[in-house]
Amino acid sequence: MNWLWQILDPATISAFFTQFQAEMQQPAFWVALGKIMWINILLSGDNALVIAMACRGLPPRQRFWGMVLGAGVAVLLRIIFTGIVVTLMGLPFLKLVGGLALLFIAAKLLVPEHEDEGGVDAAAHLWAAVQIVAIADIVMSLDNVIAVAAAANGSIPLLVIGLAISVPLIVAGAALIMALLTRLPALVWAGAGLLGWIAGEVMATDPVVQPPLHAFFNGPVGVGLDGVLKSLGMAPQFANGGHGGEVILGIIGIIIVLVAGAIWRKRKLQGVEHSATA
Repeated sequence: MNWLWQILDPATISAFFTQFQAEMQQPAFWVALGKIMWINILLSGDNALVIAMACRGLPPRQRFWGMVLGAGVAVLLRIIFTGIVVTLMGLPFLKLVGGLALLFIAAKLLVPEHEDEGGVDAAAHLWAAVQIVAIADIVMSLDNVIAVAAAANGSIPLLVIGLAISVPLIVAGAALIMALLTRLPALVWAGAGLLGWIAGEVMATDPVVQPPLHAFFNGPVGVGLDGVLKSLGMAPQFANGGHGGEVILGIIGIIIVLVAGAIWRKRKLQGVEHSATA
């Protein structure tokens, strides 16, 4: 908790604004700020997807606040994680557990919400959606913040301002994706599959999983798969430290999410029908 008190300390806040005033006088500040904003545009697509899928079941009046709060949580988590990302990325099992959590979240997004006859409290739905966004962003932001931190080059004002500006960008992306999901419900399955892919890749880069994964594909299996790719006119992807293993786990993640989500969804709908007939 000491780090939290340090952040809220008036002296720290005063030093932040002093540093901001000094740095904003330099052209390099605005160049770096542009880089951070562009990085967030490129890397926030998965966050916008999670926000859109988590908020699509909210009442219309709650969707806007769901997107705003979800984007705010996403940006706040990235600011916090950037300060401790070096330590976090080296911890074994962190990405593995996070990837499993993301698989669960992706499958759950395929399950329809059921409201009883009296209706469901909108605030409860809103905070449930924000919680889903928060958990998913914890998993997905670990890699993203590295690029942002590199662009900020140690400047805390740049980091905070750049990420804060990204909030409306994420909200706009979430609103666009939500509109597409409303018009084309089948895209919900595609979105869940994409989250499954991300979860598989996250687990593949865990310090515990990555070495044996590369060792496995550096053997006869990887050589054989690279031979197949070569016969198809494609570059090798598996042996000699290739990223084919991450691709395989990503595909497995898609399959797990779609199969588990379909079974979960079927059981939920059967339970709803049973309750209706009873």
